[in-house]
Amino acid sequence: MSLRLKTILGVAFIEAILLALLISMTLNYLESTNYDGLYKRATTTATLFSTTTKDAVISYDLASLEDFSSELMANPDIVYVKVLTPEGQVFTQAGDERLLTRAFIEDEDVSAVNDGVFDISASIEEGGQVFGKIELGIDTTGLSQSIEEARIWSASIAIGEMLLVALFSFLLGTYLTSRLSRLTEAANQISHGSTEFSLSTKGNDEISDVAEAFNQMSRRLTQAAEQRAVYEQQLEQLNQTLESRVERRTEQLKSNIYKLEGTNKKLQVAQEQLIQSEKMASIGTLAAGVAHEINNPIGYVMSNIKTLKEYNQIYQEAINRFLKLTSQVSEDVDPSLQELMVWLQQQDIEYIQADVSELMSDTVEGTLRIREIVAGLKDFSHVKLQQEMQEEDLNEAIKKTLKVAQNELKYKAAVKVKLGNIPKVKCRIGQVQQVLLNLFINAGHAITDKGVIKVISGVMGKEVYIAVRDNGTGIAKSLQEKIFDPFFTTKEVGTGSGLGLSITYGIMQDHNGRVELDSAVGKGSTFTLFFPID
Repeated sequence: MSLRLKTILGVAFIEAILLALLISMTLNYLESTNYDGLYKRATTTATLFSTTTKDAVISYDLASLEDFSSELMANPDIVYVKVLTPEGQVFTQAGDERLLTRAFIEDEDVSAVNDGVFDISASIEEGGQVFGKIELGIDTTGLSQSIEEARIWSASIAIGEMLLVALFSFLLGTYLTSRLSRLTEAANQISHGSTEFSLSTKGNDEISDVAEAFNQMSRRLTQAAEQRAVYEQQLEQLNQTLESRVERRTEQLKSNIYKLEGTNKKLQVAQEQLIQSEKMASIGTLAAGVAHEINNPIGYVMSNIKTLKEYNQIYQEAINRFLKLTSQVSEDVDPSLQELMVWLQQQDIEYIQADVSELMSDTVEGTLRIREIVAGLKDFSHVKLQQEMQEEDLNEAIKKTLKVAQNELKYKAAVKVKLGNIPKVKCRIGQVQQVLLNLFINAGHAITDKGVIKVISGVMGKEVYIAVRDNGTGIAKSLQEKIFDPFFTTKEVGTGSGLGLSITYGIMQDHNGRVELDSAVGKGSTFTLFFPID
């Protein structure tokens, strides 16, 4: 739909609505005014005629009543009149015989009249007593014709008004579309590269302002095109000189890359040494705890051995007495045996025999604990720097590392382990154990009072994850971005090197994995390690 047609239809629609409202309001006002006037005139006429005829009705002056009726019928719009007794008998009547003979039905509203006659009545009263009744009819056809003519004239005026508005809209739309078509043509030429096009700016309206703005845009585009041509020429010259520069820079880059490769190899060696150094530092931190763990089972063994030695002396004495008793061959053997039995009962030989087995069990358990702790520490510390990646069970690595860190953690937190059914992954198990030990120790340091450390393993997509969660002090948001930086630490001076998490990050990168941190101050921290399954 064109702009011109939209303009015509839009203006015509608005004009039609406004005219319909105006005509409707005007006709309603005209009808109500005329109907009210007719009603008031009818009631006034009936009231005055009842007053005029009151004396003649009371005195039964029929001649006067006929004269009054004839005078009333001189009004052109009164079509009939009746003067009746209280019982409905006719004193006198005048007007259209057809209307006089029909049944009288009084009308309440002029607009509801459908037979062309407005019927109305009035009582003839004196001193509160009714002496008669007036019935008369007023012709409404003239009023209806006048209102109908007003409707016709209003419709004619409205149609003429709409035609004039449509004509004006057509002329306005034609003017606008012609100017816009010219503007469209100019825009198309500019889009095809012709920036020298100019529009006519005759007139002093908004369209002329748009044309002037378009001409200014065209001039600016022409200037921009000229500047671009100059820049392109300068760039072409620069490109010619850049080729030689690029060749020289390429040679320099090759030399720098060769140097960087050598430096990278040195850094790898230094990193491996740093990893081993950090591992040994972690083991040093646990040395006191490990010694404590070893001393406890050794104490059990030495104490049990001492007790066993005492018990052994009693056994030996019992055996010696028994041998001495049995070496005597006489009739006094029975009392001696009786004495031996009494003595054995005094020494509680049954309890000693039962306690010997328990002491031996404690001794075996203590030695087993020593073997496990020492074996775990040995597995952890004796790892080759260039160990090849092999398929390993990460759940076993968690268990072994927790045994090493047990003494560091048991006085600060309860460790809860939930290990999932995970596949083996290729890794350097010694480095993984170092990462886990570092996370376990950090979790213990983050807890100031009795807390909980949760260790969870499982599978997420194509990755195996290990989560170490604590309910300690947490790490502030502002520090979380720096937590993996070398030498950055949140611990007090002298209590941390700041390399643990940096080395952890490097080891996970070396395993094509990643480490993620989720922490909130006062709620705790969760470090999650992700290892690719493939």
